[in-house]
Amino acid sequence: MFNLVVNEWIKIFNRKGTYVMIGLLLLSVIGLGIMTKTIGESGASADWKKELAQENADMKQQLEGVNNPVLEQNYKKSIAINDYRIKHDLPEDGEYSVLSFINDAIDVIPMIGLFVITVAAGIVANEFSWGTVKLLVIRPISRFKILLSKYLTVLLFALALLFILFASAGLTGLLLFGTGESSQVHLAYVNGSVEEQSLLLHLAGSYLLNSISLFMMSTMAFMISAVFRNSSLAVGISIFLLVMGGTATGLLSMKFDWAKYILFANTDLTQYFDGTPLVSGMTLGFSIMVLAVYFIVFQVLAFGVFTKRDIAS
Repeated sequence: MFNLVVNEWIKIFNRKGTYVMIGLLLLSVIGLGIMTKTIGESGASADWKKELAQENADMKQQLEGVNNPVLEQNYKKSIAINDYRIKHDLPEDGEYSVLSFINDAIDVIPMIGLFVITVAAGIVANEFSWGTVKLLVIRPISRFKILLSKYLTVLLFALALLFILFASAGLTGLLLFGTGESSQVHLAYVNGSVEEQSLLLHLAGSYLLNSISLFMMSTMAFMISAVFRNSSLAVGISIFLLVMGGTATGLLSMKFDWAKYILFANTDLTQYFDGTPLVSGMTLGFSIMVLAVYFIVFQVLAFGVFTKRDIAS
C-alpha cells in the first residue's frame, strides 16, 4: 500500500500543474499580506466604544422585527460580543499580528478546495482517458487497494496544501506584522455567553473545521471520477457545488427545516462553536452523523463501481 501511495504521489508531482497550484497559493498569501499591510491595518479608532454602543443600539432596534431564529441568534451574538469588548476594553481592531493574519488567511482555503478537487477528479478518470488503467488492474494488487491508494494520496495532497498555507501565512505575517501582544484572545459566543479563548488554539481549530468542506467535496469529486470516468464532469459538478452549494442551502434553510439534511448545511462545524447553527435544532452530533452518511455513500459508490466494473468497457 505504501508503495502505491508513493507512486501516486510521484504522478501528481510529475505534472507542471501541481507546481502552478502551489505557486498560486503562495502568491495569494503574499498578495493578501501586502494588501492587508497597505490598506487593511488601520487599528482601533479613538471612539471605538461609542461606535460599538451605537452598533448595538441599531441591532437591538432591528432585532424587534426579526422572525428568523438564525438571524435573531446572529444579532444576539454580535450584541453580546460588542458588550463584552466595551466592558473589558477589548477593541475589535486591536493590534494586528501574525496570528491575526493567519486567521485572515483562512479565506484562502476555498482556493485549496479548487486545487484538490481538480486532482481528485482526475486521479481515477485520467487513468481511463489515457488507457493506463489496464496496466494497473493486471498487476497482482486488488482494485480496492489501487483505489484506496489514490484516495489516500488525494487526502495527503490536501493536507500538504493546508500545511503550505498555514506555514506561508505564518512566515508572511511574521515578516509583515510581527508577533504582536502575547495576550491576544478570541471571543466566542457559547450557550448565550461570551468566553475568552486562546487565539492560537482557535486558529488551529478553525483551520481544521474549515477543512471539512474541502475533504467532503474532494471525496465527492473522487467518487464522480471513479463512477463516471470523466474528470471534466467531476470537476464541473464539484466546483459548482463548492461555489453555490452553501448559498443555495442557506436560502432553503430560511424556508424549510429539511435543509438541515443537505450536505452543505453540515460542512461548517464552526457554527456550533459560535452558537449559530444554520437551522434551529441542529447539533454538532447531528452534523457529524450527516457527514458520516454522505461520506459512506460516496465511498460505497466509488469503491463499489470501480471494483466491479468491466475495465474493457
